[in-house]
Amino acid sequence: MRILLSNDDGYRAPGLKALADALEGLGELTVVAPEANRSGASNSLTLEMPLRVYDAEPGWYFVNGTPTDCVLLANSGLFDEPFDRVVSGINDGANLGDDVLYSGTVAAAVEGRFLGLPTMAISLAFHSSHGAIEPRPRNFATAGRVARELLDRQALHPLPRSTILNVNVPDVPYAQLRGFQATRLGFRHRSENIVRATDARGRPIYWIGPAGKGQDAGPGTDFHAVEHGYVSVTPLQIDLTRHVALEGLGAWLNQAP
Repeated sequence: MRILLSNDDGYRAPGLKALADALEGLGELTVVAPEANRSGASNSLTLEMPLRVYDAEPGWYFVNGTPTDCVLLANSGLFDEPFDRVVSGINDGANLGDDVLYSGTVAAAVEGRFLGLPTMAISLAFHSSHGAIEPRPRNFATAGRVARELLDRQALHPLPRSTILNVNVPDVPYAQLRGFQATRLGFRHRSENIVRATDARGRPIYWIGPAGKGQDAGPGTDFHAVEHGYVSVTPLQIDLTRHVALEGLGAWLNQAP
């Protein structure tokens, strides 16, 4: 099995190294990841400049582009042999609820699905307070072990190839995990206000405010699972059509002006 690994934190990120270590021996691993941190890149493609691919070490490559660029390049002629699946992560932070719309980690998995491959995005959900990370050890090895277990399970009991798994792992030692839960995406409150500052020349600059806390975060959601010590596993789909609204929209369009 040929497995493509990518992320949005950059090819030097500790989460990516932990993922590669955890999946060692499962198949032929190839890493194609961004040159630098591209968190929040979503599904963006680089179209106005050429992409360059660099060798970091055997089997590891980095690209001056986005996570989507990396997965697209890897599966569209960069290598002679096709890949069997894409695993993206381990993201340094959660990708819960609305986060999936912005996440480069999830976007890399989505791009793999566009290309016909089963995919997984895996994130380490650290605890934070008003956007600040609490000083504590990071348990990337826990998330790596979870990724390995899920891939082993898929090998024995394959899911439909159209499945995208969005996995969020509590940032605790593996022994403290309470188990796995199948979840739906929750929703966050709106993000906090922008942060105003000035640069060295006194000109105004702005930072995007911290993400809002969970709003729709009750039982059954990814927020609730992680908060209570469970690994959240959410199946995602690409089709954004609101199918239940089609009939009503058609009737609305057919009304006389």
